[in-house]
Amino acid sequence: MGATAHINFIAASYAAAVIIIGALIAWVTLDYRAQRRILAGLEARGVTRRSEPPRPERTPAPMKEEA
Repeated sequence: MGATAHINFIAASYAAAVIIIGALIAWVTLDYRAQRRILAGLEARGVTRRSEPPRPERTPAPMKEEA
């Protein structure tokens, strides 16, 4: 029995592996995009991350007097 006797099994195994890895890559990519959208929405509402240092409040600069 040569390798040709099992070529269908080998090809099917490689095809299954490629399909599974492709599906995992697609899943992670879609989840990453969804999480980024959720995070952007939270940041737009003013929710900050605990690991991020607090931002100083922006106060308008005093106007200079014209001479």
